[in-house]
Amino acid sequence: MPVRTTISLGLVLLLVLAVTQCLYIVSERERAVLLRFGEVVEHDVQPGIHFKLPVVNKVRIFDGRLLTLDALPQRFLTQEKKAVIVDSFVKWRVAEVEKFYTATSGDVAVAQRLLSSRVDTGLRNEFGARSMHEVVSGERDELMVELTEKLNGIARQELGIEVLDVRVKGIDLPPEVSSSVFSRMSTEREREAREHRAKGRELAEGISADADRQKVVIESEAYREAEQTRGEGDATAAAIYAKAYNRDPEFYSFYRSLTAYKETFGNANDLLVLDPKSDFFKYLNNSKGK
Repeated sequence: MPVRTTISLGLVLLLVLAVTQCLYIVSERERAVLLRFGEVVEHDVQPGIHFKLPVVNKVRIFDGRLLTLDALPQRFLTQEKKAVIVDSFVKWRVAEVEKFYTATSGDVAVAQRLLSSRVDTGLRNEFGARSMHEVVSGERDELMVELTEKLNGIARQELGIEVLDVRVKGIDLPPEVSSSVFSRMSTEREREAREHRAKGRELAEGISADADRQKVVIESEAYREAEQTRGEGDATAAAIYAKAYNRDPEFYSFYRSLTAYKETFGNANDLLVLDPKSDFFKYLNNSKGK
């Protein structure tokens, strides 16, 4: 290779190396500080392409987007000294770049560890000032708003971090308390079940007694109506018999005697001991019944 070509390539490489060492880029999603021998000289570098002096200047770039701190579940005490396990998360981002770099050396893990300790302290104070009912349902939203405001003020002042939201994902009872609570709930539900069964039996007995009463009333009314109908039938029959008898008493007497003969002498095994001159045989002795 000619010497001139080698020198040209070397000069190009040196130029490229100088450009890469002197220029740096900050994107819209990032925040950066410019250092001179470790001292901050530009605390919030704007997005774009910038120039720096090699060796003299150093750039620290951080994520400027909204970040999430998913804290580990912690055990806190409420106002009544009842223990609860709280699972929470925090939404935060870098607000003051110079203060963030000074407090954390630009290490996001350090920032999250410091923020997590402050979140735990804030939650402990807020839960300690409220009852179990308030933290579970009554004032949960209010608790989150107050905690976010307080934590944001502390984090901005100490860490250069803006806290946008603090949320509780879940509130559970400790395992040793949960078993006793479930046992108490089971006992309470059994008591309610017994009460409902007792009320059901009482209602069933009332319905059964009312049904028995209605049965007796219906049967009595039916018997009364049947007897009344039977009596009316007997009276009608007696009236018909009397009317027929009055129309021809002799024929009616004859017909009745024939019916009596038929019923009396229908069975050959029957034995009657009667006076032949009695009225029973009057139509047998004389066709005219005399």
